Amino acid sequence: MKKISTAAHMPTEIEVENISNNKAQIIAYPFEAGFAVTLAHPLRRLLLSSTVGFAPTAVKIDGVTHEFDSMRGMLEDVALFIINLKNIRFKIKGDEERVEVNYSFGGPKEIYGSDLSNELIEVVTPEGYLATINEDAELNFSLIVEKGIGYVPSETIRDLVDSDYIALDAFFTPVKKALYDIENILVEDNPNFEKVIFTIETDGLISPIEAFKDSLEAMYTQMSVFNGVLDIDIAPKEESASDNVELNKLLQSVEELNLSARSFNCLDRAEVRFVGELALMSELELKNLKNLGKKSLEEINAVMEEIGFPVGSDFSDDTIDVLKKKIADLKSEENEG
Repeated sequence: MKKISTAAHMPTEIEVENISNNKAQIIAYPFEAGFAVTLAHPLRRLLLSSTVGFAPTAVKIDGVTHEFDSMRGMLEDVALFIINLKNIRFKIKGDEERVEVNYSFGGPKEIYGSDLSNELIEVVTPEGYLATINEDAELNFSLIVEKGIGYVPSETIRDLVDSDYIALDAFFTPVKKALYDIENILVEDNPNFEKVIFTIETDGLISPIEAFKDSLEAMYTQMSVFNGVLDIDIAPKEESASDNVELNKLLQSVEELNLSARSFNCLDRAEVRFVGELALMSELELKNLKNLGKKSLEEINAVMEEIGFPVGSDFSDDTIDVLKKKIADLKSEENEG
């Protein structure tokens, strides 16, 4: 029997399939229509942008001054060497977020990722090709490897390393692919429920499941900023008797202040009709009223202090808005009368 829902259906099924060491599918269902994409799209963005990884951020090569240079005895020029270097995936072994490693190779030799692993870093793409050097050549270089998220351009990194280093574009994310498909699924007699299927592939720095966990944690962390909304009292604030009394005082005519004729006439010419207008004014605004002398300024300040609403009173934004509106309405009524 059909019925009207009072809450969105809670998905209950989750399936995880490891397709290979670096590839997995995560399937969840059944979602109400529209809910699958609402969750899947930001999770995909977080997978690609917030998953923690490692990358080389700068390199220093003996005898090389810039990235478009060449080196005697090396088959590749420096630009191609750097491209090959960025394709090799590194992982810092300890808890450090930044390490500097030094390498020295003598030819003849073909250098691969497996040659770069040491006590500080692990290379998860050991088959990655780096360079070939001749028998009479020697390749000495230093490499900075860092932990990070997303993509950081070399222009940013250049300000963070010594001038003798060549800054590299850093691709930290270990997620190579993050896709999702949404399929309809039948629940009871309703064919409009949805199943979301994530396909995640990483470069081996972390597993696809770890990457998915990282993205979930990032989503929860970002959304926690709204937890404060739960503590906000959304019930309308009731006006107290004292609020009304204070507002009535502020809506009194300046005639009620019993000012001297000189002070009152100055306010009248400036079209200051109500006590609240004086309370809302700053000291400078009052002082700049045309023909308001020093004695009148002192008198008005003293009277406003006496009634508890000094010139430039500190009101809440809500009180200011209400007061300005009521004064505007009263002035409008006076003009119509």
